[in-house]
Amino acid sequence: MSHEVTIYTSPTCSWCAATKEYLYAREVEFEEVDVSEDMRRAMEMVEKSGQQGVPVVEIDGEIVVGFDRARIDALLDLN
Repeated sequence: MSHEVTIYTSPTCSWCAATKEYLYAREVEFEEVDVSEDMRRAMEMVEKSGQQGVPVVEIDGEIVVGFDRARIDALLDLN
Protein backbone atom coordinates (compact mmCIF):
# COMPACT_ATOMS: atom_id res chain seq x y z
CA MET A 1 0.00 0.00 0.00
CA SER A 2 1.31 3.42 -0.93
CA HIS A 3 1.29 6.25 1.58
CA GLU A 4 1.63 9.99 1.14
CA VAL A 5 4.56 10.98 3.36
CA THR A 6 6.10 14.40 3.89
CA ILE A 7 8.92 15.13 6.32
CA TYR A 8 9.64 18.69 7.39
CA THR A 9 13.35 19.03 8.19
CA SER A 10 16.30 21.35 8.59
CA PRO A 11 19.91 20.62 7.61
CA THR A 12 21.33 20.71 11.16
CA CYS A 13 18.71 18.45 12.76
CA SER A 14 20.13 15.08 13.81
CA TRP A 15 16.64 13.66 14.51
CA CYS A 16 15.62 14.66 10.97
CA ALA A 17 18.57 12.69 9.58
CA ALA A 18 17.64 9.70 11.75
CA THR A 19 14.01 9.84 10.61
CA LYS A 20 14.98 10.03 6.93
CA GLU A 21 17.45 7.16 7.36
CA TYR A 22 14.73 5.09 9.03
CA LEU A 23 12.30 5.75 6.15
CA TYR A 24 14.98 5.02 3.50
CA ALA A 25 15.82 1.71 5.21
CA ARG A 26 12.16 0.70 5.01
CA GLU A 27 11.93 1.86 1.37
CA VAL A 28 9.27 4.45 2.17
CA GLU A 29 9.05 7.19 -0.45
CA PHE A 30 8.64 10.69 0.96
CA GLU A 31 8.78 14.36 0.12
CA GLU A 32 11.37 16.28 2.12
CA VAL A 33 10.68 19.93 2.92
CA ASP A 34 13.61 21.98 4.23
CA VAL A 35 11.85 24.54 6.42
CA SER A 36 15.02 26.65 6.65
CA GLU A 37 14.74 27.27 2.90
CA ASP A 38 10.97 27.57 2.43
CA MET A 39 9.15 29.89 4.83
CA ARG A 40 5.74 29.22 3.26
CA ARG A 41 6.11 25.49 3.88
CA ALA A 42 7.53 26.20 7.38
CA MET A 43 4.33 28.08 8.23
CA GLU A 44 2.32 25.20 6.75
CA MET A 45 4.15 22.83 9.12
CA VAL A 46 3.39 25.05 12.14
CA GLU A 47 -0.28 25.29 11.16
CA LYS A 48 -0.58 21.51 10.80
CA SER A 49 1.43 20.48 13.86
CA GLY A 50 1.35 23.42 16.24
CA GLN A 51 5.12 22.94 16.50
CA GLN A 52 8.09 24.95 15.28
CA GLY A 53 10.62 22.17 15.89
CA VAL A 54 11.56 19.50 13.39
CA PRO A 55 11.20 16.79 12.36
CA VAL A 56 7.50 16.77 11.69
CA VAL A 57 6.26 13.86 9.61
CA GLU A 58 2.91 13.88 7.84
CA ILE A 59 1.62 10.44 6.84
CA ASP A 60 -1.66 10.37 4.95
CA GLY A 61 -2.75 13.57 6.72
CA GLU A 62 -1.74 12.39 10.20
CA ILE A 63 0.96 14.39 12.00
CA VAL A 64 3.88 12.85 13.91
CA VAL A 65 6.06 15.27 15.88
CA GLY A 66 9.64 14.10 16.34
CA PHE A 67 11.09 10.71 15.53
CA ASP A 68 8.31 8.56 17.00
CA ARG A 69 9.20 5.18 15.49
CA ALA A 70 6.17 3.35 16.93
CA ARG A 71 3.70 5.92 15.58
CA ILE A 72 5.43 6.02 12.18
CA ASP A 73 5.33 2.22 11.98
CA ALA A 74 1.64 2.15 12.90
CA LEU A 75 0.68 4.78 10.32
CA LEU A 76 2.72 3.05 7.60
CA ASP A 77 1.47 -0.44 8.54
CA LEU A 78 5.07 -1.58 9.23
CA ASN A 79 4.23 -3.61 12.34
